[in-house]
Amino acid sequence: MQIVVKDEGQQAICCPQVPLAVYQEVAAHLRQVDGVDAGLIPQQSTNFDYDSSQVGGLWIQLGIEVDRERVEQILAYYSDRYGAWQVVSQ
Repeated sequence: MQIVVKDEGQQAICCPQVPLAVYQEVAAHLRQVDGVDAGLIPQQSTNFDYDSSQVGGLWIQLGIEVDRERVEQILAYYSDRYGAWQVVSQ
């Protein structure tokens, strides 16, 4: 999987099939990597859809020195189970 996170910048990604609890797990997993911060983006849709995620996405910010390979591995793990990550326009 090609990582969608920019060097030393913040990027927002989403995967519509990922439920809220898994987004929280991904963010927590990513924050365990030194130099990485991550959090949830609130859902912007006003229509409730049970099959869609309850959050708008995940933001990820990389520091200067970060193990990018580890970040890629984490995102690939969840991508293999729920589908490809997509860049969220900001």
